[in-house]
Amino acid sequence: MAEFRNPLIHSFFCNDPALLRLILQDRPQDFPKSNRMREGLAPLLGNGVFISNGADWAQQRRIIDPAFEGGRVRASYPAILDAARAAGLRLQAGVQDIEPQAAHAAADVIFRTLFSLPIEHRIATDVFEAFRDHQAAQPLVNLAALLPLPAWMPRPHSRRTRQTAGRIRGLIRDLVADRQTAIAAGSAPDDLATKIMTTPDPRTGRCFTQAEMVDQVAVLFLAGHETSASVLGWALWLLAAHPDWQDRVAAESATLTDDFASVSGLRTTRAVFREALRLYPAVAMFVREATRPETFRDRSVPRGAQLVVSPWHLHRHQRMWERPDDFDPARWDTPEGKASARVAYLPFSAGPRACPGAGLAMAEGVVMLAAITARWRLQVTDRQPMPIARLTIRARDGIWVSLTPR
Repeated sequence: MAEFRNPLIHSFFCNDPALLRLILQDRPQDFPKSNRMREGLAPLLGNGVFISNGADWAQQRRIIDPAFEGGRVRASYPAILDAARAAGLRLQAGVQDIEPQAAHAAADVIFRTLFSLPIEHRIATDVFEAFRDHQAAQPLVNLAALLPLPAWMPRPHSRRTRQTAGRIRGLIRDLVADRQTAIAAGSAPDDLATKIMTTPDPRTGRCFTQAEMVDQVAVLFLAGHETSASVLGWALWLLAAHPDWQDRVAAESATLTDDFASVSGLRTTRAVFREALRLYPAVAMFVREATRPETFRDRSVPRGAQLVVSPWHLHRHQRMWERPDDFDPARWDTPEGKASARVAYLPFSAGPRACPGAGLAMAEGVVMLAAITARWRLQVTDRQPMPIARLTIRARDGIWVSLTPR
């Protein structure tokens, strides 16, 4: 644990499994999402489930969670498989930055599973391009997240951030309106958007309004596109850097079929993707806020203190992982690796605020790796990627690999 304090912020970096269990699982109601983090994401996400708190968050999860329960991953599998095969077909031989291709593939998955639209659909393409511009507009340090401003004061978001967020939300508003029309006409497909828009809150009987649904779709696109794109890019680079594991994944890909049950046989591919999530978690860190005075490891934590949880550091903690900086998918089959994962692995957070789409994201990553390595051999170049933290962990100058057909 570490403490940091200046005139603008008082924060505690929490990297102790006992503290993380307290904050995320044992007493999550006392440590809500930080209002300062909300400031940075509000132009895009509004009051969506990723940044809302209290009664708003509880109601949103009651409506959203049923969409991801039961057989939703199985139901979404054809869309995931189609997007993965399309990604493999889009790639071309030669040296290239794989990050844009990973982003394209992840966007295709989220549009197919959420709105039954392939990425080639005009609105889907527009949202994808707008989101790419929004990602580029994000500052490494967001002043809105640092300054303790009163509610009435305008927020210091850049003009470009406001413009790109507004463009994305306008496009999403069109998608939501079209789906509402289809639902009213009884012609809506049975996908995630329809499920979420037609599910009433079991306590109040109320469904999301159009404005509320825009917030939730923005969240789902951020969670289902940006995070998946980040990890997929790094996973492909890790395979390029470790050809022995790449060959094992490629050989295993021959067992992937149109039958969802075939995914369970991709054990090596799943271990590779889990290891990529460990080394390059999509979100470097997230922040909770203390709602009352606390004592952490004999230190006084005042009300309002910012509590930083960093999967990046936790996943590389030398006291909790053997050879923490090494890429070793075999660790997931060892007692030591499984023990470390139980206390020091947070790719999707933990507790009641854990990502509801974690199962979908895992299936997507595994199927994407199998489909791409089935068609292409990846090799590293002399350009070593340097990770930087924006909305997700990206490479400063791209992730460059060389592709040759198998």
